[in-house]
Amino acid sequence: MQVLDTSAFIHEYTTDDRTASIPAVHEELEGEHAFRFDAMEGSGMHIHVPDEGAVERVTRAAGETGDDGELSATDRRLVATAFELDATLVTDDYAMQNVAERLGVDVQVIARDGIDERRDWLFQCVGCGREFDDDRDRCPICGSDLNRKNPA
Repeated sequence: MQVLDTSAFIHEYTTDDRTASIPAVHEELEGEHAFRFDAMEGSGMHIHVPDEGAVERVTRAAGETGDDGELSATDRRLVATAFELDATLVTDDYAMQNVAERLGVDVQVIARDGIDERRDWLFQCVGCGREFDDDRDRCPICGSDLNRKNPA
């Protein structure tokens, strides 16, 4: 089974596998892309609402990888759906790919290259330059903003 992100409908992704998506994806689509969602639902696409426990697990994994601030509520629910259904997540979103890989969820990329490696981001203070493993609103040392930094 494949769980389809918004980009799958925008890029007219096709598959012979069974498909699933979530109601929030339909809300993000407009025009012909929304009609495509409706047509796929009418032809048997499963509409899934993930358990809040699975969404919380995705949020924890996103915090561990440093992608928490990059994921929307829809993104979290899509990853949670793929996790719950033991399905492949179909997306172009790098943050979703990173979190999915952290959870052992397979990913199928549509229009972009997929991620080459999972990253656990660092956060660096713009004021004092200190680095932190976890995302915070402000530096606990000097109070400046933090920027996400590639650990490589």
